[in-house]
Amino acid sequence: MKDSHGRVIDYMRISLTDRCNYRCIYCMPADGVTSLCHSDILSLEEIERVVRVAATMGIKRFRLTGGEPLLRKGIEFLIEELSKLKTWNGKPLDVAVTTNGAALSAKAKSLAAAGLKRLTVSLDAMDPQIYKDLNDVNFPIEKTLAGIQAAKDAGIPSIKINVVVKRGVNEKELIKIAEHFKGTGIIVRYIEFMDVGTSNGWRLDDVVPSRQIVEEINRVYPIEPLNPNYTGEVATRWGYKDGSGELGFISSVSEPFCKECSRIRLSVDGKLYKCLFATEGFDIRQMLRGGASDEEIEQAIGRIWTTRDEHYSEIRTEETVKARAGKRIEMSYIGG
Repeated sequence: MKDSHGRVIDYMRISLTDRCNYRCIYCMPADGVTSLCHSDILSLEEIERVVRVAATMGIKRFRLTGGEPLLRKGIEFLIEELSKLKTWNGKPLDVAVTTNGAALSAKAKSLAAAGLKRLTVSLDAMDPQIYKDLNDVNFPIEKTLAGIQAAKDAGIPSIKINVVVKRGVNEKELIKIAEHFKGTGIIVRYIEFMDVGTSNGWRLDDVVPSRQIVEEINRVYPIEPLNPNYTGEVATRWGYKDGSGELGFISSVSEPFCKECSRIRLSVDGKLYKCLFATEGFDIRQMLRGGASDEEIEQAIGRIWTTRDEHYSEIRTEETVKARAGKRIEMSYIGG
């Protein structure tokens, strides 16, 4: 199923909750974000139904996000149920989770037992004080690192680290993060600070381009480009020349990847969004609770995707950023 630019849908990101135990400045700062009522949030059974329908349409990769998804009661049940589902051609679904890692020490074994194969942990600094300043709740990095190790010990096969880079805040931490995970089998991915939502105070001057990060790391640890794993992969892959691991760079600002974007997003309250930088969504919750059949839900998703024209990152300028001020959807609500 293709949109108006010929992009094939195969990936759905799902926000399980709009709540988080961190207050990171680039996602959910202490001020400017309000939480939804419990009755407005999709149940786990409703989420499972949307995934089941989406899987029949060619969507094969699903990422559970938030807010902080490990705060959602019953996430292990949902992972277990989704792991039983198959794509249209009979293959298991690719189910992943993105977390801040605060609850990983307690949850790692149960997540692995539920069938989780892929995990991404947000970690933006190695310096203990900078890490606390970034999460803004005084959470110690030692506990996050212990959670990552717990996930590895539990046998979760694929673990990645996401690092959002903001100029003047944590760009001096990038080599330290690479050093810590080099040779561990854990992939670090550096993400340019993006203008998602309305409360993170985004400015173009705060963006550290990926090419600059590549150059800095290459001076210390020589790296070379690798081929993408699949069409539409957002991170460009680089490998250490000594064979000790891999890095990724997500360049939504300096090198937009809209032309291959295959993602649709399901918000915590059941709206489908065609773009991370969207200003409005399409209500699926009403259909789920109004007696719509699976076929009708499939047709609705099809209509939403086939009319998709969004390519915001490719047309982003200082003027478009200003024009969209106050209209963008918060990352904690749309699922990143």
